[in-house]
Amino acid sequence: MTSNSASPDGKAVSVTILGAGDAFSAGGCAHSGYVIQGGGTTVLLEAGPSVLATMKRARVLPNALDLVLITHLHGDHYAGVPFLLLEYLWESPLEHTITVAGPRNLETRCWRLMDTMFPRYDVTKLHRRIRFAVLEPGDNLKLGKVRVSAIRSPHTSPDISMSYRIELEGKSVVYSGDSGWNEKLIGFSDGADLFLCECTYFESKHLTFHMNYPELAANRERFNVRRMVLTHLGREVLAHKVEVKIEMAFDGMKIEV
Repeated sequence: MTSNSASPDGKAVSVTILGAGDAFSAGGCAHSGYVIQGGGTTVLLEAGPSVLATMKRARVLPNALDLVLITHLHGDHYAGVPFLLLEYLWESPLEHTITVAGPRNLETRCWRLMDTMFPRYDVTKLHRRIRFAVLEPGDNLKLGKVRVSAIRSPHTSPDISMSYRIELEGKSVVYSGDSGWNEKLIGFSDGADLFLCECTYFESKHLTFHMNYPELAANRERFNVRRMVLTHLGREVLAHKVEVKIEMAFDGMKIEV
């Protein structure tokens, strides 16, 4: 496996926030994207439409990826996959296999989207280097050097959306994905080194398919995590950021886990 991690010993784990924005790119933030690096492994968590640009801006080599994790099938979380495929066709040929894992129908949607965006391209050689894997709520499995656990998030129906716990080099990163309030996240994130938690709303507390800051603030002490960072930030949260007391992500932010 290959990586461009800056860690000289390959043991440190870092998370780079490629995009902390919601589907509307509130505040000019890029769509969802996070890079986790450690132990010679590079993981891309979410691949919003802007992911190729934000990866290059962060100097993350597209062909250094070992694993891509997608939580659900909304465009701001997976519509960047065709741009990665295009990159692999023309700019950065793959010399190893990349696993792209996520909910059922991810493989079909990605290839269909690729064909829609870049029709009549011969993607035969990509099929030899891109391996799709289905993740289901309740899974706890090893993908290369990375252990991934999943629970369902209350966000989409009938399509499945998930929250992930990612373990690498003895460190744990929990990511809520897009989610309404979910009691299961408290136990699921217990003991995590980093909890990336979505926070789209501030005033719209009646909308239950995304989280809001007042609810998260009221429950913050229930989360036994070393560090909690809010992401998938909507315009309401950004408009009230002076009142937000939990750390907020920003594009380009780098976290040592």
